[in-house]
Amino acid sequence: MSRKVRPAELEIARLWLAGRGLADVASTPMLAARLTVRRRARVAAALLLAGFLIATALVYVSALPIRTAEDGFGTDQRGALAVLTALTAGLVLGLSLLDRRVRQVDARVGAELPRRAAHSVRPGWRTVLGVPRLALLTTTYAGAAVLAIAALVTRDGAARYAAVILLIGVCGVAAGTVVQLRHVLTHSVVADDEDSLRADLLMRVEDAREVALPTAVWSLPVVSVFDTGLDPWNTGWLVFIVLSVIAIALITVRDGRNALAARRGTGARRTA
Repeated sequence: MSRKVRPAELEIARLWLAGRGLADVASTPMLAARLTVRRRARVAAALLLAGFLIATALVYVSALPIRTAEDGFGTDQRGALAVLTALTAGLVLGLSLLDRRVRQVDARVGAELPRRAAHSVRPGWRTVLGVPRLALLTTTYAGAAVLAIAALVTRDGAARYAAVILLIGVCGVAAGTVVQLRHVLTHSVVADDEDSLRADLLMRVEDAREVALPTAVWSLPVVSVFDTGLDPWNTGWLVFIVLSVIAIALITVRDGRNALAARRGTGARRTA
């Protein structure tokens, strides 16, 4: 390895393998390096998203109170929306750069392998992400966009301004999610035997499911639309968020049971 892997990183990799039913697989510097860069990238992505939410809230309040002009929003609101658009582009760029850093480490590790293993059939989105999670992700973003557009059509004043803020944020986060999922689904396998191939697939699955969590969509309404009061439209937002959180919890429990059943099946076959 070009970078020295610390004993703590190897231990974390060993625990990661044990937690996923791969206790018989040896923890290697290659795996430790890949898990370390992913762990750091997820922390950085969470901080980036938190900063984006704070910036969105500041953009929203900076242009209050709303002073409408004949052609729509006033100068302050138009300027604030331009700033938010730039911040949204920065968010997408930041997420893309974090993914690029992960891919660079994967490529460096892969280049040092004496041989490369590959799946007989490349795992697709059904294997990596799964139909329920993709359906929930699509429904969540589409529902958020519909609610925001409905507010633009049927409401006015501060509510319309809040809806525009929300719509720009949702579009930006959706673009970042698409970019990240594309990276996860298309990057090359980094493995040299059957064990590392299994670890690589599990890592890819975790990467995709982490990206597919619509946490930003759950958070964005808080910084803008809920400030306009708890009317039927905002109540609908709350119901929408609660239902999507319940759905992701049910899907997570279902995946956990399936993984446990698969692990027991594997153990039974080995015993036999």
